[in-house]
Amino acid sequence: MNDMRPSFPFHDRLGPWLDDFHVASSFLTRLPVPHPDYGEGRLARAMGVFPIVGAAVGLVSGLAFVLGHALLPALPAALLALLVATVCTGALHEDGLADFADGLGARGDRARRLEVMRDSRIGTFGVVALLLGFGLRASALAAAPSGLAGLGALAAAGALSRAAIPAVMQALPAARSDGLGAAAGTPDAGIAALAAVLALVVAVAGLGVTGAAAAAAAAALAAAAAGWVARRALGGYTGDVLGAVAQVAEAAVLLAAAGGW
Repeated sequence: MNDMRPSFPFHDRLGPWLDDFHVASSFLTRLPVPHPDYGEGRLARAMGVFPIVGAAVGLVSGLAFVLGHALLPALPAALLALLVATVCTGALHEDGLADFADGLGARGDRARRLEVMRDSRIGTFGVVALLLGFGLRASALAAAPSGLAGLGALAAAGALSRAAIPAVMQALPAARSDGLGAAAGTPDAGIAALAAVLALVVAVAGLGVTGAAAAAAAAALAAAAAGWVARRALGGYTGDVLGAVAQVAEAAVLLAAAGGW
């Protein structure tokens, strides 16, 4: 008997993209979506759409900033927006920044630093890094001349910071053979390039051509600096390093945007 079910060529074409969005949104956010299998290179492939998920988080926090900017002084509105973003991501990247800072502050060799980074407790260096990270981002966002300007900056920051993750993974080796960073697999150059292009498109939409160029340059410099430090101190990247890369790149984008306002 012939199969009379209709075919949906668009679904067949979009299937891999939808799978990538599922994996990326499940990994980067706390959305109530079914938990996928990250194995067999699925997470590495999904990194191509990381900027879109990052931009979505930026838009949600940006809407909170628009509302806060209309009702509150600039700094509380900025802190409210960052709170919303942190809830959306489950503080995923903030945790990485804190652990990376604690590892860098530890006395000893590379093995000792990696050991400290695996400790779930947050030390003094981690606390300082979190305070500086939130402080820099909030003060930069508070300089926005309007709620909509802040929304555009947050979307651009969300996209560019997530695009930095596969770029750093392309440039550095994994610092250890186990852990989330190594288990994710290495995205190929095409995936990193796709992420960069998508992030630039979002940045142009949010900040304009000139603003996007400055923000992209700032994000690239910040990510390169964090990667250089990781290579010197740890021998490569870990999952915590990648979270820290996203955090410093996001702060750099917001600071660049503030410089242009």
